[in-house]
Amino acid sequence: MRRTSSPATAGPATRAALRGCLDDTAFDALFRDCAADLHGYAISLLGSRASAEDVTALAFERLYRTRSRFDSGRGTPRAWLFAIARNAALDELRRLRRQPQGQFSPESPTSPPEAPGAAGTIDQIERRAAIRDALAGLPPREREVVLLKFHGQLSNAELAQALDISQSNAGTRLHRALARLRDALAEYDLQEIA
Repeated sequence: MRRTSSPATAGPATRAALRGCLDDTAFDALFRDCAADLHGYAISLLGSRASAEDVTALAFERLYRTRSRFDSGRGTPRAWLFAIARNAALDELRRLRRQPQGQFSPESPTSPPEAPGAAGTIDQIERRAAIRDALAGLPPREREVVLLKFHGQLSNAELAQALDISQSNAGTRLHRALARLRDALAEYDLQEIA
C-alpha cells in the first residue's frame, strides 16, 4: 500500500500539516504515515538496523524540535522529514567511515528489512538478492535517489526538496538511476521491476 502526502488522500492531521500547521496532532499523523518508510530508507542506505533506528529517531526528534519553522511554501512535511533523515544518515555514514577499518562492518549496505519469519519462495529470494546487488552496484548518488523515491515514496517535487536540487534535476537523476538499475537487472531477467 502506497502512502502519499496528497491533500485528497490525507487524513485531517496530515492535511493540517500540509497547510503549514505542524502541531502535535499533525506531527503524530506524520509519524504514523512515515515512520516505516523512513526506517526502510535508513536501513537501505546504512545497512545496519541499529544505525537506521538511531537515524529514524534522530530525524523525528529534529523535526519535532524545529516544527515551528515549517514553511509549507517550501514543500511538504514528508519531504522535510526525509531531508532531515538524509542528512542524519549521511552524517552517520561519515562517522562510520572514520572508525578504524575493523570496526565498520555493515550488515548489508542495501538489504531491505525482512519481516520476522518471512519465508519467501526461492524466486522471491532471488529477486530480492538481484535487486539488492543491482542497487549496491549503483553509484551512491543514484542509489540514494532511488531509495528516497521508493522507500520514501516521495514525489519528484518532494525528492527535489529532500536533495536540495531542482525538480527537473531530480527527475533526471531518477531517470538515469533507473536506467542503470534496469541494465543491471537485465542480467537477472528482472527488467519489469525498474
